Amino acid sequence: MSDHAQLVEQVRKLMNAEGTEAELDDMLTELQQLLPYAEISNLIFWDDRDLTPEQIVEEAIAARPIQLPPQS
Repeated sequence: MSDHAQLVEQVRKLMNAEGTEAELDDMLTELQQLLPYAEISNLIFWDDRDLTPEQIVEEAIAARPIQLPPQS
């Protein structure tokens, strides 16, 4: 299974609450560490667009953190 497929599977499991609370917490923590999207949990649990797990992963991968200019 590819890394992308594993990410999609983790999102699917989180969306369906497949696992114990500790397992789900661990999955979410791992996703937060692997993906550049700072609010991955919002995409999974609170987004109103009814995104599929694949769409959530794609959006999270495409996210780019805001680059602030250096302070002088």
